[in-house]
Amino acid sequence: MSTPPALQIREANAHLAAVHRRAAELEARLDAAERTVRAQAERLARHDQQLDELGRAKDREISALQEQLLTSEAMIHSLQAAVRQRDELIVQLQPRADLLRDICRSRPPLAALLAALTEAERLGPLPASDPDHLLPDGPGPPLVNDTEEEGDQKHLQPSVIGTTV
Repeated sequence: MSTPPALQIREANAHLAAVHRRAAELEARLDAAERTVRAQAERLARHDQQLDELGRAKDREISALQEQLLTSEAMIHSLQAAVRQRDELIVQLQPRADLLRDICRSRPPLAALLAALTEAERLGPLPASDPDHLLPDGPGPPLVNDTEEEGDQKHLQPSVIGTTV
């Protein structure tokens, strides 16, 4: 067998060196790509974990808000029932309030009437005398309470003003 010529060996060595460089370059690119893929996978895994945590947090918050909503709705129903009860009580008490308002409006005239009756009671009855002369120390016309209903009565008995308390 014969040895290949030196030129051919150099060309083969150059080709092998080029293939070796290309292989090293491709291996470096492959390593870089693998590192990139690993980094992306790690980021995706962290991102998935974060999404899972956010999903759980969202679910907890939704659960808490639903519970709060139920509590609020129960409170609303309770308050509405209380308002209805108070409205019913107001309806029941309104006639009494109207009566008290009327009594308060009537109080000053009633107080004046009671004061006048008390004064009349303090003065006492008239002294006994002739029914035709009711005033002491002198004659006077008989006191008669003439109204249309009582027009036929000729003479009324004198009345004594007084109160019974």
